[in-house]
Amino acid sequence: MSTLSRWRQAQSEGDSKGPKKRPYLAELCSDLREAEKWRKEIIGEISNLVMLIQNAGLGEFKIRDMNDHINKLLREKRHWERRIIELNGPNYFRVPAIKFDDDDAPGTGNYKYFGAARDLPGVKELFTKPEKEVARKTKAELLRSIDCDYFGYRDEDDGVILPLEELAEIEARVSLQADDGHG
Repeated sequence: MSTLSRWRQAQSEGDSKGPKKRPYLAELCSDLREAEKWRKEIIGEISNLVMLIQNAGLGEFKIRDMNDHINKLLREKRHWERRIIELNGPNYFRVPAIKFDDDDAPGTGNYKYFGAARDLPGVKELFTKPEKEVARKTKAELLRSIDCDYFGYRDEDDGVILPLEELAEIEARVSLQADDGHG
């Protein structure tokens, strides 16, 4: 019994000296160094989960749970970053966001999808952009755009075509006279 009691006493003493549990609310922390420590711990947890969620063989429900947990941790990280600013610490919102994947994780609003969660049923459809159908014009719309320019009634107004037509007419007369003389 003495071994058991010594072990229990060591456990109770170790609890008071050992690592503290992260506060549920960031506002409960009043020390800047501790707040930064908790933020780093959350970033480590996020990194580990993002690494694990890459495995598509985990199963749909496990992947969904992990993705939910990652998003919960990202929300919690933002709370700690706000608390760090309140405690006169560095503003981590100005620093570019940490990239957990090669490309930015797609999502809606503050909810992101990581790794194999992108390939889950129902998630792919969220991000496929519907193809824009080419708007075909009706006959009435086409006829509205037809005016005098379409039929060439104003071609002479710019003064370019008249000299070209005169030159072509002279050439045609010359070639016609040459054909009449030999024929």
